[in-house]
Amino acid sequence: MSSSRIEAEPAAAAPPASIEPPDEADAEVWRRREIEPRGWIKRVLPRTMFGRSLLIVIMPLLLLQAIATWIFYDRHWAAISWRLSSGVVGDVALVIETLDHIGSEAAVTRLLARAEGLTDIHYTLARDARLPPPAPPGGTRLESQLRQAMLGRISEPWRITGLDNPDGLRIEVQLKRGVLTASVPWNLLYSYTTYMFVMWMVGSSLVLLAIATVFLRNQVKSLRRLAAAADNFGKGRYVPFFKVEGAIEIRRAAVAFMQMRDRIQRQIRQRTQMLAGVSHDLRTPLTRMKLALEILGDDPVVEELKSDVAEMEHMVLGYLDFARGEGSEVPVETDLSLLLEDVAATMRREGASLTLSAPPECLMTVRPNAVRRCLVNLVANARRHAAHVWITAAAGAEGLDILVDDDGPGIAPADRERVFRAFVRLDASRNPSTGGVGLGLTIARDVARGHGGDIRLETSPYGGLRARLHLPH
Repeated sequence: MSSSRIEAEPAAAAPPASIEPPDEADAEVWRRREIEPRGWIKRVLPRTMFGRSLLIVIMPLLLLQAIATWIFYDRHWAAISWRLSSGVVGDVALVIETLDHIGSEAAVTRLLARAEGLTDIHYTLARDARLPPPAPPGGTRLESQLRQAMLGRISEPWRITGLDNPDGLRIEVQLKRGVLTASVPWNLLYSYTTYMFVMWMVGSSLVLLAIATVFLRNQVKSLRRLAAAADNFGKGRYVPFFKVEGAIEIRRAAVAFMQMRDRIQRQIRQRTQMLAGVSHDLRTPLTRMKLALEILGDDPVVEELKSDVAEMEHMVLGYLDFARGEGSEVPVETDLSLLLEDVAATMRREGASLTLSAPPECLMTVRPNAVRRCLVNLVANARRHAAHVWITAAAGAEGLDILVDDDGPGIAPADRERVFRAFVRLDASRNPSTGGVGLGLTIARDVARGHGGDIRLETSPYGGLRARLHLPH
């Protein structure tokens, strides 16, 4: 029941019905084009709904934290650190001004001790010392604020050192008595509430992110369940009723899918029952005609009528096989390697020269009878036009590829999609021995797509045609 490879137009007696329009895009190409992201921006962004939903939650949170941090550090922290620096420089300036009015050394010692107790700044006075040249200014904000405050309040020569000291920095001022050194601890120049603010923001963000992740995962779980059910149903597998959960839109989509599944299954059952009756009604008169012709004897005219009846019966069976499709067969776990060996043995018994190469075991959930019909049609189509046929099965990450190669004349690339249309033959005659009624490849592709796969025709390395049957996991 396979399509012939002799290039010609379809016979005028062929039924005008067609399963797919001439310009229909290939389903697998369309699926990959729609799933694969286009543009580098979309490739960088998360591709799952969970990832994108999480990104919608994270981006405003990060933006809010960035704005708050910028405002805090550039405004609040700068103002606080300026006030702390000004306060420290003011304390030092007050001590310097007081020292100018004290004459005795004992009073100086008491003043420095008293100032250290009140300000937490340790003062030392090096008698008759000279201040070294000032170090070049650094680039930190704290040093620039200290220098700005010193320029406005202390007129004597000074310098700032110890910026890398973990205990604190030193402010050295050249006085008439010597060099006054003020050791300032870091806690007088920094506000540790800054780090508390940052930790609070990070901690609260992590808590909010964890809560959002839990809620989003529950929502996406319902979508994943719906997508898995639709994928299994598209591959012809049984889809049981599942609990409808999630947002109202997801619930509506799930209910609509279950209703669609019920309608399709009901239509399939009705079509199967109707075709069973049609098959019985057509075979009954054909059987009577065959019996009547047997009674008439061996007249040449009778032999021609017998040939016509046999051709009619062959055509009717082909039409019914195509219309019946996969029927009510239930998908079961099947070892496709054993199925390929069985098909190869059957075709060898019919006289085919065939070589089989398959893995030792390949378990997949399929409709075994439908897959057998698909493989038989592909091999029969190959052996009809070639001297030898090669069957190769290769398992991959996305499923199983079964290659049917031959060394025949092949099919022109322009006609490789056309032969999959129902009732289209590349042979103008309707002789069953040259290609049946033009439904073999149509039935094969219908079975493959019913399992979520497809069939493509390519150029065989043996010089003829290659039929690539892909069955996904």
